[in-house]
Amino acid sequence: MPELPEVETTMRGVAPLLVGERLTAVEVRRPDLRWPIPPDFRQRLQGAVVTSVGRRAKYGLMHTDRGDSVILHLGMSGRLRLNPDRDEKHDHVLFETGKGRIALNDARRFGSLHIVETDRLETQPLIAACGPEPLGPEFGAAHVRSVTKDSLSPVKALLLDGRRIAGLGNIYVCEALFEAGIRPTRKGARLTKADAGRLAQTIPAVLSRAIAAGGSSLRDYAQPSGELGYFQHDFRVYGREREPCHRCGTAIRRIVQSARSSFFCPSCQT
Repeated sequence: MPELPEVETTMRGVAPLLVGERLTAVEVRRPDLRWPIPPDFRQRLQGAVVTSVGRRAKYGLMHTDRGDSVILHLGMSGRLRLNPDRDEKHDHVLFETGKGRIALNDARRFGSLHIVETDRLETQPLIAACGPEPLGPEFGAAHVRSVTKDSLSPVKALLLDGRRIAGLGNIYVCEALFEAGIRPTRKGARLTKADAGRLAQTIPAVLSRAIAAGGSSLRDYAQPSGELGYFQHDFRVYGREREPCHRCGTAIRRIVQSARSSFFCPSCQT
């Protein structure tokens, strides 16, 4: 599933075709994605000017001059295709401006599109459930400490809870915990202030590097241009079970936590 860096990369990729442009055509070819697309979706968007695009957690955002905002989730297999030279079977929604076309392609239909009045965006249930952004000003050692200090849950589970910190996914939590030297099974209450400080540095650092690399392409994800992300070539632990740690040479271990794979170095992470 696309995580924060992939969504950020996607929205940056479509911005040149959207921002400041009028939506000359909006076509909903299949309204039954994860949730039904609102019946007035096309009516509210076609003819509107896109004022900005952005991201909140793992959701892409598109704002218009009509006071409406679109909330996009890519789900398991969704991607935005930029100026497709031909239609594909799973192109379910099309957006067109004077600069080109964008197709939402989603083979598994686990993605979603919502439209909401912009001044009510923060109270929309999907957005209201999101914690502070890990790349935003509210995030820091104090927030990490507040999330972990009284909890007996594993630190990895706490970091993956989008109500506590927005948008962190399995890949980047594994990588950030490795860089911080913290084992994913350690209970939150056992983290020190120094541990929290290191996580406050490694989490945004890993995310920023992943965004610069265009995200990670493991299965379905590709950038809107069709180019793959490259951060998977920089993984230190994720997907590297039994391979040597880049720091110490110890074999990377894989365990399962809450039905998700966790990768770590048993020597470097304590």
